[in-house]
Amino acid sequence: MGTKPIVLMSVNGMWVEKYRPKVLSEIVNQKEIIGSLSALIKDPTDMPHLLFSGSAGVGKTTTALCIARQVLGEYVRDYTLELNASDERGIGMVREKVKKFSRYAGMAEVPFKIIILDEADEMTSDAQTALRRIIEDTARYCRFILIANNISKIIDPIQSRCATFKFTSIPEEDIISHLENIAKKEKVKTEKKGLKAIYDYSEGDLRHAINIMQATASLGAITEEHVKLSAGLTKTTDVDDVLNMALSGKITDAREKTIELIKVYGMSESDFLKYINAAVFKSKHEKISDILKIIAEYDYRILVGANPEIQLSALLAELGNLEKK
Repeated sequence: MGTKPIVLMSVNGMWVEKYRPKVLSEIVNQKEIIGSLSALIKDPTDMPHLLFSGSAGVGKTTTALCIARQVLGEYVRDYTLELNASDERGIGMVREKVKKFSRYAGMAEVPFKIIILDEADEMTSDAQTALRRIIEDTARYCRFILIANNISKIIDPIQSRCATFKFTSIPEEDIISHLENIAKKEKVKTEKKGLKAIYDYSEGDLRHAINIMQATASLGAITEEHVKLSAGLTKTTDVDDVLNMALSGKITDAREKTIELIKVYGMSESDFLKYINAAVFKSKHEKISDILKIIAEYDYRILVGANPEIQLSALLAELGNLEKK
């Protein structure tokens, strides 16, 4: 009898958020970068735009949020805008949101507003050129922190306007040590082989490693066997199951599985939609064109800023109603 995947927690119960560093000194590894940035924000008025590059899960976004928190203090919520810049269709939305955000003049005692743009390297050259103009137009009141996995995809005019920091992969011993600290606080038993297996599956991505460990903890101690069982659940084939559940009317099951993939295993909403789109073609369903139109509609809704969890639930419900028509 197989082990049924367990939906572990609400977003607030996610260990990756619970143990996300709040200040720069808590960032795992990256000592040289953290030292430079700490010196840079001592007098924030001199802080340039920043560009962080490096592979996934090494602390780029967390570092950006720590800077915002330390520079803006109690006003961080009001004066920080975090956006995903990866979709070309979204550049208009990015422009409008930034314009609206930077327009507000009644600022508290803060040196500037901070705009964090994730996945900037996924933007086309045209979109980046438009972004460059936004950066120039809002320079008086705003500082940008751009985050990219691959810096070579960022156009030179943007790179030249930023201080660039390249984040390195986190060594195995640092990731394992961090996982041990979390396990101790969560009162979860660990075995060395289990933690090593998590590191191997995560490929140096600390965020993914924490998500795998939390998923594994639902099965008991962090053993190699439990890690293998847990990590196996992260495969994209699980999205095929979600599609089949939804089309057969099992909306609650499909929604639970979707939330598990996103909240526990760290699959992004955009990746989920990409995988479910691919699953449709594999399914050879007779209403393939109707299903694709539904997916495209919800992809657009999420892109323009609608709540992703609500929209994905509605997507699954609409797929469930398709068979009734």
